[in-house]
Amino acid sequence: MKELEQVALEALKNRGVDLDAIADLVYFLQKNYHDALSKEECLDNVKKVLQKREVQNAIITGIQLDKLAEKNELDEPLQQIIEADEGLYGIDEIVAFSIINIYGSIGFTNYGYIDKVKPGILEALNDKRNGCHTFLDDIVGAIAAAASSRLAHSQDNPMDTLDD
Repeated sequence: MKELEQVALEALKNRGVDLDAIADLVYFLQKNYHDALSKEECLDNVKKVLQKREVQNAIITGIQLDKLAEKNELDEPLQQIIEADEGLYGIDEIVAFSIINIYGSIGFTNYGYIDKVKPGILEALNDKRNGCHTFLDDIVGAIAAAASSRLAHSQDNPMDTLDD
């Protein structure tokens, strides 16, 4: 594993995000479209998405901003905006979009849906009592949406192995 990938994976783990929980989100998004979908297949797609440098950069950047907000170390008004996860801030979603863009437009619809219903780990990350996860909840949703998109693309074209 490359150093940046290890740092990103450790950052997720330290914030309570298990890759299996992200795979559960992928399964949630894709179960109705694939007859024999397995949790392992979902997890494999999550791992492939996490190998992308853009994803790793988004993870370490977003988590760092969340941690700084928890420590009250951001200048105002940014401190209050991130701490409150203000709806009109939008920068957290822009970071998530950098992940979604990797695998095409289906990722946007998957992300929009999962961000709205907040299943699984997203519900816990969105709960303000569990710390500041303004960026992390969107990043986790985006990873799941990208992995779902990757999975959908591989199913639509069996000749495409999506080695990247």
